[in-house]
Amino acid sequence: MTENGTQRPPPVGLVAGTEDSTPLLFNVALGQDSYLQLDDVVVTVRAVPGVGPVLTSGIVTQVTARTEGASFGSDVFLINEGVLPAQVQEIAEITTTRVDPECYVPPRPGVPVHRATGDERAQALYFDRMDSKVPVGLGRDGEPIYLNLEFLDGTRGGHVSISGISGVATKTSFALFLLYSIFRSGVLGNRAVNAKALIFSVKGEDLLFLDHTNRRLTDAESGPELQGAYARLGLPAEPFASAGFFAPPTPDDPTGRPHVTGRTSGISPFWWTLREFCADELLPFAFADAEDERNQYTSVIHQVTTRLRHDAMAAGLDGAVSIEGRLLRTYQDLVGFVSDKLTDEDHAVRAPWAGPVTGTGTINAFLRRLRSSLTPLRSIIRGDLTDSPGRRVSTEGQQVTVVDLHNLPERAQRFVVGVVLAAETARKEAAGPGGLLFTMIDELNKYAPREGSSPIKEVLLDIAERGRSLGIILIGAQQTASEVERRIVSNSSIKVVGRLDPAEAGRPEYGFLPPSQRGRATLARPGTMFVSQPEIPVPLAVEFPFPAWATRLSESAGEPQRVPSTGDATTNGASRSRLSRLPSVDDDPPF
Repeated sequence: MTENGTQRPPPVGLVAGTEDSTPLLFNVALGQDSYLQLDDVVVTVRAVPGVGPVLTSGIVTQVTARTEGASFGSDVFLINEGVLPAQVQEIAEITTTRVDPECYVPPRPGVPVHRATGDERAQALYFDRMDSKVPVGLGRDGEPIYLNLEFLDGTRGGHVSISGISGVATKTSFALFLLYSIFRSGVLGNRAVNAKALIFSVKGEDLLFLDHTNRRLTDAESGPELQGAYARLGLPAEPFASAGFFAPPTPDDPTGRPHVTGRTSGISPFWWTLREFCADELLPFAFADAEDERNQYTSVIHQVTTRLRHDAMAAGLDGAVSIEGRLLRTYQDLVGFVSDKLTDEDHAVRAPWAGPVTGTGTINAFLRRLRSSLTPLRSIIRGDLTDSPGRRVSTEGQQVTVVDLHNLPERAQRFVVGVVLAAETARKEAAGPGGLLFTMIDELNKYAPREGSSPIKEVLLDIAERGRSLGIILIGAQQTASEVERRIVSNSSIKVVGRLDPAEAGRPEYGFLPPSQRGRATLARPGTMFVSQPEIPVPLAVEFPFPAWATRLSESAGEPQRVPSTGDATTNGASRSRLSRLPSVDDDPPF
């Protein structure tokens, strides 16, 4: 009988006496007609004099079976034939999650152990202490698993680190489901109005259909099952209702048409004008490789950046600039102008741009890297396209903003991520507290590697260390957490692991996983994740449902319904209305 008067299920076994029982780890001998599997939640009660009943809850972290009475490996055949007397005994290892009241005494051998259900399960997993719960999937018992929103929204912690093998660990799918659950579970309350998500997509055009219904929802066989999985989590089975999409312009296209093929409408091209590049001091982000700050050419970067900010004058309405009477319309023009200044034999001309005592070798090192940025960046730094407000990447006007980067070279991807994040951080800092911005970055190790330094890495470190006070929450996904800057991983309150490479699973970054879960992580199937949060001492295995939104063009059930708006985003970069991304009047509100 539980404290609230409900009947416990029959015991599955007794606390074993063949192994030491401690307050933090004990074993259960299972009955012949009972079983426990990994991740099951169990409870046992011990009467302590002067204290009363002490409830010890735990999670099954290992299960072993052996034949008691056998001495040799071949004895199993004799036992099977009935010649030798023996019996099979299963032992489950239990890692304690909670002791209530906090009287840390070991469970006594012979005490019954029960599966935890209902309130006792919620108590064992600290769900009863979570004022704001975010459903993240189903446990092994088919019941919901929750995260504490206070460790996601910056109240007591922030940031999420997701690790796993590419293509198998479903890192991106889990991150999207987490965002969907935060927005649609109702956990944010009134704050949902000002909650945003900024997603950088680097793997194809899969994330350009988040506002399209997945065909599986309308399928006669898979539809009811998928809807049932969302219903068990208290979520509607729908696509993202408020989403905006940005993609870079098609190279050498004078109209600035978005460089995508699958989606032909509702997507805006983005680029930066030469005027913005100079005035906003964006040159350092063109050198976003992880470089040692001791390299002397970094002084040239800052010198040239300062000169561009002071000397560049707007020329026309298309973003072109004029410097010392020379008109620059393309990034190639700008690179050529800077090269001419730095290689001028007249010291009086060269010194203001390179510095008075900068050597030729340092200047050449800078120029090599600057010229190598020409091909990657020329399509997104422009002074030859008609300017439009809709081409600026912004999280305003929609709840979810997707920036497609897959058609850009890696160097250009780093530039975009760095510039956009720096701008959003500055905007949030100026706006003050209030509102949440969840920033999702895949392949985080590419932008914040463990070694070296770069402008992008500094921005990400700033977000990791003080972003939660600004309302900026980083959701980083990477194949190997061991290759990501330590301070970013350590500042992540929520750590999630999918399928891992065996060598990677042995790294100290995964020390939060018990040995059994480290082994299981090398075998985990897609859709299974191990989620660690500060309140629960043992990571929880969860299975999250298949996306209700299309993850590729072939899964799309058709164009989403939108409120008609003459200001909606089009393929030619027309301005976007703030209402154009809201669902139609027949749809449920997105928050």
